[in-house]
Amino acid sequence: MLPVSCTPWRLGAILLLVVVSGCSRTSSSMAGPDFADLVEAVNPSVVNISAVADAPAVPQQAALSGPDSGAAGGDADSEKLPEWFKKYFADHAGDQDNGQDDGSTDTQSLGSGFVLWSDGYILTNYHVVKDAREVVVRLLDRRQFTAKVVGSDEPSDLALLKIDAKDLPAVTLGNSNKLRPGQWVLAIGSPFGFDYSVTAGIVSAKGRALQTEQYVPFIQTDVAINPGNSGGPLFNLKGEVVGVNSQIYSQSGGYEGLSFAIPIDVAAKVAAQLKAHGHVTRGWLGVVVQEVDRATAQSLGMDKPGGAMVARVVDGSPGEQAGLMTGDVILSYNGEDLPSSTTLPPLVGSTDPGQIVTLQVMRARQTITIKVQVGTLSGQQDAAVPDMPAPAPVPTGPLGLVVQPLTPDKRREAQVVSGGVLVTDVADGPALRAGVRAGDILLQVNGQQVDTPERLTEVAGRLTPGVSVQVLVQRRGSPLFLSMDVPAASP
Repeated sequence: MLPVSCTPWRLGAILLLVVVSGCSRTSSSMAGPDFADLVEAVNPSVVNISAVADAPAVPQQAALSGPDSGAAGGDADSEKLPEWFKKYFADHAGDQDNGQDDGSTDTQSLGSGFVLWSDGYILTNYHVVKDAREVVVRLLDRRQFTAKVVGSDEPSDLALLKIDAKDLPAVTLGNSNKLRPGQWVLAIGSPFGFDYSVTAGIVSAKGRALQTEQYVPFIQTDVAINPGNSGGPLFNLKGEVVGVNSQIYSQSGGYEGLSFAIPIDVAAKVAAQLKAHGHVTRGWLGVVVQEVDRATAQSLGMDKPGGAMVARVVDGSPGEQAGLMTGDVILSYNGEDLPSSTTLPPLVGSTDPGQIVTLQVMRARQTITIKVQVGTLSGQQDAAVPDMPAPAPVPTGPLGLVVQPLTPDKRREAQVVSGGVLVTDVADGPALRAGVRAGDILLQVNGQQVDTPERLTEVAGRLTPGVSVQVLVQRRGSPLFLSMDVPAASP
């Protein structure tokens, strides 16, 4: 028998209240974090940056770019902006020049940054202040300072500024190596000139390699980043800076869910060198590497694809002096495994020149250890291979290739020291299926150097039917290994 105070309708009401309360707690627990206190604490460390250049900037026609430098279809982006956006830019174009219009063709880029050290040092992106003759930093309390560019580093897209101020609220640096995909992060910056805009998202991936910066293992996020966010900080939930917002992937010029930040571990080391020396020194092995795909891994006797395959060893480089050879696969660098070839350049670049590192290398299906004294990167680039001459057909047997000898001028232009023949035509056959193209310079087949059409015919005739072999070509100045299946013998 129920007590008077617990009649059935009251009991139902109590149960309903419990269910509703439980749903409320579940809904609350599923909501995202409240960033308000965090933002209030870190906002004073974030700055707005205006850079004035002498000449108009030309939009970059690239899908991957700094959000302040344009994106694919950038020429039409300004026409797509709403009128109120255009008016905003027109009204604010002279803000940092005290509103004075002298009729010049000066252009102004807007970006973000943050106080790295309390004695006036500001970190931002290189592309924000590139070619600027005047850089103005504005703080949260509306104070403005003309900044000096202490140093900049284009390969990492970072620049260090100095303003005449003390006791500034510096950020707390986190450990970007401890970031995990799925963790919350937030960005603060000045997208489209709207100061101190806050956006949040999660870490999408780590260690992303982009063609624009080979020495940066980018943090990929889905945090909304737009023009003006560049150089701003990426915070974790502790209020620590874990990255510098740098690039977006976009076909419209605006946010599309793919944003990239420079890990703070990389940025802090670059900033320290810029402060001390005004420039950055990077380690150098002197090798050109490529990915190991599944076919290549099988042909080399590897359990799975991984590592960095050496496609070229530069003459006189630390790699050559240590005994690295074309065709080697570097499996680990100083104890750190290499899941892909893109992992190697950032590791080498962050190594102090003169340091001796240990490489685990697979050669001829055997794992060996090689010690290398890392050199200093000079910034030299490979020359592009010029247009190829008209073919002079020389048949080469079952591979389906037509080649011709390299003339001394062509060899010098292509920077081929020794060996090599020019591929002028590729018929249906193993070479075509492997990816060899007309215009390639064929250097090796199955580890055997090729220097004449006759030598290629000889090497091709000795290939074992039914096996996979490596073919080394040079394409547009860069070496490339291809896996070629030798046809099985006819019955």
